[in-house]
Amino acid sequence: MESVRSIKEMQVFSESLRNNGKKISFVPTMGYFHEGHLSLMKEGKKRGDCLVVSIYVNPMQFGPAEDFTRYPRDFERDRKLAEDVKADVIFCPENEEMYPEYYQTFVDVEEVTKNLCGFSRPAHFRGVTTVCAKLFHIVKPHVAIFGKKDFQQLVTIKRMVQDLNIVLEVVGMPTVRETDGLAMSSRNVYLKAQERESALSLSRSLVIARKLYEDGLRDSGKILREVRKYIEGNPYTGIDYAKICDTTTLKDVEYLEGEAVLALAVKVGATRLIDNYVFGETLDI
Repeated sequence: MESVRSIKEMQVFSESLRNNGKKISFVPTMGYFHEGHLSLMKEGKKRGDCLVVSIYVNPMQFGPAEDFTRYPRDFERDRKLAEDVKADVIFCPENEEMYPEYYQTFVDVEEVTKNLCGFSRPAHFRGVTTVCAKLFHIVKPHVAIFGKKDFQQLVTIKRMVQDLNIVLEVVGMPTVRETDGLAMSSRNVYLKAQERESALSLSRSLVIARKLYEDGLRDSGKILREVRKYIEGNPYTGIDYAKICDTTTLKDVEYLEGEAVLALAVKVGATRLIDNYVFGETLDI
């Protein structure tokens, strides 16, 4: 497995692969890998001749009061895990090259970023779409693989790729969970021992919503009341949002007729966690 830090070197490497008819699959990450990341990489191995994994903690997608400086980082651990799943290249650029002095170009995807995380993290998606656009131009992949845990991010990236006519297949993969149902996240390491049980309120509330849906309830307000009541009944929890939205527009829906997603963002202690459930899909909890 190769490690590449230079943008130019990555571009030349990718262009050579493309010129030789090779298919590049790409998994963009911020590192500190868990089984969710590794599942994306395994899928990438199936879908391409060369799997590139980026590790870059993107400062642009963190707000001033968020956890950029303390976000967990361990390159050697990540390198070993990526090597174990037979990744071909790790691309780990430096901030100074990604955002050099006088940098001033950004990508904004407007409508689908307004709801959900758009309220509490207003600059977040501008950072996500800008860095992903840059990474797509640097790595030049044929397919990029994202997890569905961050559903709004997946919808936003797909919208950007379509709107900007980027020749790229964007694949969303199911959320990977701990044995007790907690969605895997690099931020789970922040949870204190006494908060861990309360963190399960997210996944357990999704089970409640699924059961109500399967029993025939279609009123979003009534489903959300039960979801909120359950989460708020646990200590250390504070709901950022609990909403049911159209899976394409991410606008709130009052009644479940088309495809809809229940999206959650909850602070457990000081740790902000997200989870979601698309009504009608399998929920392996």
